Amino acid sequence: MPRVKTGPYTRKRRKKWLKYAKGYWGGKHRLYKTARLQVMKAWLSAYRERKRKKRVFRRLWITRLNAALRPYGITYSKFINGLKLANISLNRKVLSEMAINNPQEFEKIVELVKAKLN
Repeated sequence: MPRVKTGPYTRKRRKKWLKYAKGYWGGKHRLYKTARLQVMKAWLSAYRERKRKKRVFRRLWITRLNAALRPYGITYSKFINGLKLANISLNRKVLSEMAINNPQEFEKIVELVKAKLN
């Protein structure tokens, strides 16, 4: 049986990894092995950070809400409890944006929540 030459396929596979590593510094975009390792690490980090981003933004919204609620004499946890009692289903992102951009509307919601808590 004749020997199968796999040079073109190997080169194609390696060029694919080097294409993914385009823009990396030094040997990480020139050398096949280091490029492949760096690309795999980058993909892993990107996957992990896509999950982490959601947690980070939720923390930001909660911090903003807590800061916006303090002048009204109410804490974040009591406010969320009051929202559930008042059957107001607005998420933290919307409430945070409302506290920044529409303080009058936000104040009305706070008053509704305070009434439900008392």
